Amino acid sequence: MTTETQTGGPNPDWSQVYDTPEFQRLRSRFRRFVFPMTALFLAWYALYVLLADYAHHFMSQKVIGNITVGLVFGLLQFLSTFVITGLYVRYADRTLDPMAEEIRAELEGQA
Repeated sequence: MTTETQTGGPNPDWSQVYDTPEFQRLRSRFRRFVFPMTALFLAWYALYVLLADYAHHFMSQKVIGNITVGLVFGLLQFLSTFVITGLYVRYADRTLDPMAEEIRAELEGQA
């Protein structure tokens, strides 16, 4: 007894789909955005952690009132997360989704 349900859709050989140039191009475009952005964010986060640990005087300097450089950097961590998410959504909408739609349409056309 299986829990799989048949939808009546195509049942492609996924290893063949994986090997197609279109799918490899999609993966390459995905990686071209995600890996550099991940490295950039991790470097930004590591800078924040290192400054918090080794540059106490700098991070504790007051900017306005009781707001310190460390607090500003911490809030910028959140802001950068939202910016990266927005950039990824825009990139996926413009680049990745059309490519994935082409692959899906091709697969469904084979049924």
